[in-house]
Amino acid sequence: MTADLAVIGLGHVGLPLARAACAAGLTTVGYDVSDAVVAGLNRGRSHVGGVGDGDVAAMRAAGFRATSDATAPGSADTVVICVPTGLGAGGTPDLSAVRDASRTVARCLRPGMLVVLESTSHPGTTEEVVRPILEGGSGLRAGADFHLAYSPERIDPGNRHFGLHNTPKVVSGCTPLCAKHAVAFYGRFVRTLVVSRGTREAEMAKLLENAYRYVNIALVDEVALYCDRTGIDVWDVLHCAGTKPFGFAPFRPGAGVGGHCIPVDPRYLAARAEAEGFSFRMLAAAHEVVARMPEHVVGRAVGILDELGRPPETATVVLLGVAYKPDVADARESPAGPVASGLRDRGATVRYHDPHVPEFTVDGVPLPREKSLPAALAKADLAILLQDHSCYDTTTVTRAECALLDTRGKASGPRVTLL
Repeated sequence: MTADLAVIGLGHVGLPLARAACAAGLTTVGYDVSDAVVAGLNRGRSHVGGVGDGDVAAMRAAGFRATSDATAPGSADTVVICVPTGLGAGGTPDLSAVRDASRTVARCLRPGMLVVLESTSHPGTTEEVVRPILEGGSGLRAGADFHLAYSPERIDPGNRHFGLHNTPKVVSGCTPLCAKHAVAFYGRFVRTLVVSRGTREAEMAKLLENAYRYVNIALVDEVALYCDRTGIDVWDVLHCAGTKPFGFAPFRPGAGVGGHCIPVDPRYLAARAEAEGFSFRMLAAAHEVVARMPEHVVGRAVGILDELGRPPETATVVLLGVAYKPDVADARESPAGPVASGLRDRGATVRYHDPHVPEFTVDGVPLPREKSLPAALAKADLAILLQDHSCYDTTTVTRAECALLDTRGKASGPRVTLL
């Protein structure tokens, strides 16, 4: 069976891509090393926020199938690699999934095939990591026998205004002809394409996008720390600054940063730069600030409990929202983890409430979950609003008998303490 597209890695990037391709009429096969993911999708069940079971049903009706058969990508005209690029021991970049996926493609690479890497990585990954594996494993040459391109993903979970079809997509190729084939492919279901000069520029653009957010989040976090020390209302500062219609982009402080991109991607850029003898001092400073925020939240929580006359060892704290962003089910790299760990280290009983996250593990131990928000608040001495899910209306959280530490700047009242 032939296919227009094979997507390798059916996670938060690969599955939305497969959905968009199916909706555009492309026959699509999805490959994943997880048998559970494959079985779930073939039963019509989604494991990715933003892609519902109904979406999977529509994909299957359009001919989509998931498989763990490593030969399946060989049947497609285009293969897109969407595997995770996380951090290994010591916070160093881990490209093992990209290498494994590239070896899988190399074993079934055919002349004329287009291979695209979408996984976020440091500049040079496409040319220096993926290309040698593909060429060495197949005997074919990129730019002559097959086409190799890089197009960074811009998936924003929970964003109701911008999806894959209407978010401008950066596209690059190892040669102008490679880029032309990539443009022809993505042009079938993406409205606006931006052609980069080369793969390194496209790879760097993706890292810059997330480093920009990382540095600016760190800036407002440090402003929040300063305002806390000097008695300045940081939320009023942000409101006033945000009224400027030019020259200021609003960011909000919080307990830290989470998700697969913001805490991870700047580390890829910094590590690559260090290997080339360059130091990104701005990223190092931002990392230092952001890493302090969970402990700052823990310190504020302990201070509130002391004011209540409740030592941490006798107190119950409930965390409201452990996902990394509002109204999503993704808790990867969430600052809720180190906050919970810090509170437990001080002897507090810690529980959590999050309608989107059914299980949350901290330091290898599952954190007890409260399913009812009113019941969670009734049991707690202190609630900490970590994520402003839409279900956390200010009336409910401020009328509770427990104290509230609000890290999102949403609530007010006599029992509320703002970050």
